[in-house]
Amino acid sequence: MHRRELLQYLNHYKTPFIQEAAMVGRTCQFVMQHKNCFDRHLAVGHVSGSAWVVNPARTHTLLMHHRKLNFWLQPGGHADGDSDILRVILKEASEETGIDMQHIKLLSDQIFDVDVHTVHESVHDPRHEHFDIRFLVEIDDQLPIPGNNESLEIGWIDLKDVSRFNNALSFHRLVAKTRKLTKSDF
Repeated sequence: MHRRELLQYLNHYKTPFIQEAAMVGRTCQFVMQHKNCFDRHLAVGHVSGSAWVVNPARTHTLLMHHRKLNFWLQPGGHADGDSDILRVILKEASEETGIDMQHIKLLSDQIFDVDVHTVHESVHDPRHEHFDIRFLVEIDDQLPIPGNNESLEIGWIDLKDVSRFNNALSFHRLVAKTRKLTKSDF
């Protein structure tokens, strides 16, 4: 995938959420302005990819307590120069959950959500923005989830309890979208 392909994904993505629609526009503009938008060393920001992981019943999502950031988040991360955002989210989901990629099912090759958020300055990085492209994946919630050293804890969270772990507006949006899904959607 080239950034041109990411722009095609973004141009085909429609959301009923006004704030998210604005973030889609900002992301398109960012990608068009920066040929190196997938490079984490681009100081102003970069494209990242996340997997919104649901169980087969669509009642729970898989979240991790991120060690470095000290937040509960969905699996995901930097593209590290890889312009194939689908490959990025599947790789990150596998690495951060500890689950082999063969057990991670991409439910759609259409974007599920877009979020632009600020990553505050740390000893590792200056303040910058993540242009996070999120896709929907499924993992069997009966599988053991070993996680990795990037998380303090990882587990299935009932959708009704997600806001207790992360109360960000984007998580409310992700939960609302998930509640509208049915098994027959995929």
